[in-house]
Amino acid sequence: MSATLSDRLRAHFGHRDHLYGVLLAEMADDWDGGGVTRELFEGWEDAEPRQVPQLRALAGLFRILLRGDAPQLAPFYASIGGDADPEEAWAAVRPLIAAHVDELREALAEAPQTNEPARTVALLVGVSEAVRRTGLRRVRLLEPGASAGLGLLVDRYRFVGDGWSAGPGNAALVVDGCGAAGFVPEPFEVVWRRGCDVAPVDASSEDGATYLRSFVWPWMLERHGRLDGALATLREEPVVVDRARAAEWVERQLAEPVADDVLTVVWHSVTRMYWPPEETREMTAAIDAARARMPLAHVAMEAPWGVGGAAPAAAPPHQQIELDGEVLGTCAHHGPPVELTGR
Repeated sequence: MSATLSDRLRAHFGHRDHLYGVLLAEMADDWDGGGVTRELFEGWEDAEPRQVPQLRALAGLFRILLRGDAPQLAPFYASIGGDADPEEAWAAVRPLIAAHVDELREALAEAPQTNEPARTVALLVGVSEAVRRTGLRRVRLLEPGASAGLGLLVDRYRFVGDGWSAGPGNAALVVDGCGAAGFVPEPFEVVWRRGCDVAPVDASSEDGATYLRSFVWPWMLERHGRLDGALATLREEPVVVDRARAAEWVERQLAEPVADDVLTVVWHSVTRMYWPPEETREMTAAIDAARARMPLAHVAMEAPWGVGGAAPAAAPPHQQIELDGEVLGTCAHHGPPVELTGR
């Protein structure tokens, strides 16, 4: 028998050790009991696991709090100073869902845009290897599925790993605990950077910054601090994120001429689980077709299941760092720590 929606809600975290684990377990019980969660997720009962409607709903709930319309939730959200017992949160959350069910249903249509800047450690690993292989240090960086473009600022962040570091010493964002013992970062210069997204976020605005923050789990204070640093960097180094689908945009960008001494890097992270399989195939085909025209590297940080394969109900244990399809290592879902293959 296939898993019900309540089964999938319980299985997402599989425990009640933090706020969202408690809320999903309570939503599952409420769904089984015919409560407001049934109304919230109506039409999503058979959603593919990769669509994670539960995370979309939780982000929508967080946005209601962040804009000041749910002060009763503040004691449970550590990122804004709350320290109350998560086991007590459902009593406040359930009536809030009922009061905002239409808004929260609209939130289900919005794929998570975590835009975690620490994932750029995977890009650093991939670009370093591509630079070693090609000898080219001037980089044109393209990112489909870029959200607000925080992943385009890899050269503006500082990274500290096991026995190595990279990036400017005065960076507003320092990513610690990167691991990757034995890694030797290669110097490179980003000479051009641009991204695309079907729903780009203007993170220079207060609304855009709040939107991104709503997708960061509230008890992960380090991640909220990293987002602050990345947003400060973005204000100093604005990036362009076009409104476009990945495949058509990548094909269009790769049709533009580029100097022979520039390495074009197409990079994306935790996007394939949200894209339709044909989008990934078309984008990969555009990249492969362009290889004859220019030096090109395809760097990805993605879940270790194949394109078009069925995603498991539970999250994968790690993400793979790939260069042109070759696995260079693995990392955690939000980036650090990295473990290189063969190390």
